[in-house]
Amino acid sequence: MPTHPPGRRAFSLLLAALLLAASGSSLAHGPTRQKVSEKLTIEAPADAVWAKIKNFNALKEWHPAVADSTADKGNAVGSVRTLKLKDGGTLVETLESYDDAQMKYSYRAKDGGALPVTNYTATLSVVADGGKSVVEWRGAFYRGYPNNDPPPDRNDEAALKAVTGVYRSGLGTLKKMMESK
Repeated sequence: MPTHPPGRRAFSLLLAALLLAASGSSLAHGPTRQKVSEKLTIEAPADAVWAKIKNFNALKEWHPAVADSTADKGNAVGSVRTLKLKDGGTLVETLESYDDAQMKYSYRAKDGGALPVTNYTATLSVVADGGKSVVEWRGAFYRGYPNNDPPPDRNDEAALKAVTGVYRSGLGTLKKMMESK
């Protein structure tokens, strides 16, 4: 029976242990950050569009799903916005940055509330394009269920569908409102 030097056996055991550990950690991979970006051109001046959406508490004025939106400190960074949805859901978001001159603001929600997301961040901006406006609403988030094997209503697909739906319905309504003036 051939014998192997002790170093070779130890190396073989170490290699086997590393391969086993690597394969186990790849199976334990959690959720990946998802992103949604929706852009829409509106046949209205950028200043007019920004005036409609610039207030952190103004979502109730142009988003069809929002029944009420309040912001405890207005457009000041750190302001907390509570959105009450027409279907009874609630969202709580915090203003992270606000730039009136650049016509954009960013906000965050740790808990998705009525949306099947967690750790959600978003930016809403308006850019002038001649006499038109380009409005962009983009967000990044994790699915609502942070562990492996999420239920269908809290998986990546559900999160992407919900956020895309929020952005499209809001921007579509904003476009109709601004172009009918």
